[in-house]
Amino acid sequence: MQAANPFDLYQPEAYARWREAKLATLPGRVDDLVVEVADPRSLSRSERQALLEICAHSNMALYRSPRLGEDKDLARLIGTQLGLQRLDANWLADEDGISPIAVSATAGSRNDFIPYTDRAIGWHTDGYYHPDARRIEGMLLHCVRGAGEGGITGLADPDMLYIALRDANPAWVEALMAQDAMTIPEREDQHGVARPAQSGPVFCRRSDGGLHLRYTARTRSIVWKPDALTQQAVHFIEQVLASDPPWVFHLTLQAGMGLVSNNVLHRRSAFTDTPGQPRLLYRARYLDCITPVPQDTAMEMASA
Repeated sequence: MQAANPFDLYQPEAYARWREAKLATLPGRVDDLVVEVADPRSLSRSERQALLEICAHSNMALYRSPRLGEDKDLARLIGTQLGLQRLDANWLADEDGISPIAVSATAGSRNDFIPYTDRAIGWHTDGYYHPDARRIEGMLLHCVRGAGEGGITGLADPDMLYIALRDANPAWVEALMAQDAMTIPEREDQHGVARPAQSGPVFCRRSDGGLHLRYTARTRSIVWKPDALTQQAVHFIEQVLASDPPWVFHLTLQAGMGLVSNNVLHRRSAFTDTPGQPRLLYRARYLDCITPVPQDTAMEMASA
């Protein structure tokens, strides 16, 4: 007997049940995503459970804590407690796999990439240029210092974008599930090809059976499949996100705050730093998604 799969276009009943449950638990405002946490490095049982439950409904949760210091280990520890173990050691991350996100003061390397500037970043999921073997399923941001002005974060649950597309035209979803729906051209540096071209679907199944989204709103360094359905679907996504639906949330991350997520859609507005106090976030990318694990096991892994 075929297992129920809400993302199978030939199982409309499974989709209807999943859709109903999803909409019934939809958060109404950004505060519904926030959990007050005393110490992210050592979550209480109730704090951890609250974060896991919110993530189960929304693929993301926010925490607010009094931890204001520059402690990179904090990002790793909170991730481990939520089942995030396999850090993606990308080449711009530090040796511990954690990336300090701040405006780069020197030419070359990091300041060639938008996250390390003060410019706006459009809607995207992290690692959209990665091969399937390095699919980024989890992503964490911890704010050490906020911007002086601007730097507003936008967040959107990929499940809600899927619902919008499927309700409008299931053929668009089918087009975006094609293995060649979106191609990121190769990137070259002074040594030659730094990253080969990478094609893949926009929607696919996550390791836990949930929905994974691979997307960027960039118009440069991206090639969409030229067929009509794919082009229509991409235009629809752009229109939906531009309309600012109620399931898109906006907030300004402040010191001690953080985002834990199953690599949800996110964007950032341009910002201006406070002199001498530049905006600083720690970013961790994972090959895992957020998964409940026994509390004792999570704490043992965090302390290892």
